Amino acid sequence: MRILVATDAWHPQINGVVRTLSATATHARKFGTELFFLTPNDFAGLPLPGYSEIRLALPLAAKVRRKIIETRPDAIHIATEGPVGLATRHYCRRHNVRFTTSFHTAFPAYVAARSPIPEQWVWRYLRWFHDQSDRVMVASNALASELQEHGFQRIVRWSRGVDTALFKPDPEQTLDLPRPIFLNVGRVAVEKNLEAFLALDLPGTKVVVGDGPARASLTKKYPNAVFLGIKEGKDLAKIYAAADVFVFPSRTDTFGLVLLEALASGLPVAALPIPGVKAVIGTAPVCVLDNDLRAACLQALRLSRRACREFAEGWSWENCTRHFIRHAAWLPSAQDFEPPFEFEPQTFPG
Repeated sequence: MRILVATDAWHPQINGVVRTLSATATHARKFGTELFFLTPNDFAGLPLPGYSEIRLALPLAAKVRRKIIETRPDAIHIATEGPVGLATRHYCRRHNVRFTTSFHTAFPAYVAARSPIPEQWVWRYLRWFHDQSDRVMVASNALASELQEHGFQRIVRWSRGVDTALFKPDPEQTLDLPRPIFLNVGRVAVEKNLEAFLALDLPGTKVVVGDGPARASLTKKYPNAVFLGIKEGKDLAKIYAAADVFVFPSRTDTFGLVLLEALASGLPVAALPIPGVKAVIGTAPVCVLDNDLRAACLQALRLSRRACREFAEGWSWENCTRHFIRHAAWLPSAQDFEPPFEFEPQTFPG
């Protein structure tokens, strides 16, 4: 089976969407499926102010059409609602080609945090974007409920995973910093609410891994915090394993892959009680959720690192890939495809 994925989020960007799509492509080969990508790298583009790694693609309709014809996909999936996704949606609608979409981030809240555009305007656009999709894939029940409240339909589950071979406990890993070490990993941007973490009166050291438009101002404002920049692969895994608590101050994330990476590393979590965190953690004793983030950080120090690891072992990229392939295989063009695994599709009521 051949699936074309159109996405505005792609390398060199480092975020949950890119990691999810990359991991899904890798594991899909095990099930006889090949993913092909239509990304900003396929087009000319403009730099996005404040985002050195992001280009605003300028997709030409003729080039989108040529890529699709050359790929000869059995199914088309549109992962994002930006210019690349919009151009692909236009092609599919014009040529009566059915497609699936996915909803990854709290985009309306992000836009509202950066501009005077009302959230309801953004929701209206997103509802229009997804309304012709055969299936809208989401990672959690909480996000599914939110979309249903905004009038979205045909919502199905696309789970997430973590590389437990890469992210794992390692007692030998250390950071030459005063302990305890409170860690955050992710984009350094206003919507991540990092100041709620950096302003806390905590013992030890606060460490931030990642980059983004707010890094320069936050580095200047919080000189006692340690900003390590972007880290990937084994370098990132070592930092997780060397920390004491993972702090997740976001109020907008719909599903934090970094939570799974931290837990797989044996790192307990302190977070605000938002639906995106609850979707990952549930009631497992591996995280402290509290609107008093300082109290959550200090209580998390007492949680079992072994329990964190055991919890993360229940998540896999293989299962994530099964969900994705099966939902794509429901399209009429892919009905002859029989995935080589047992699968019970997870859908949401209503």
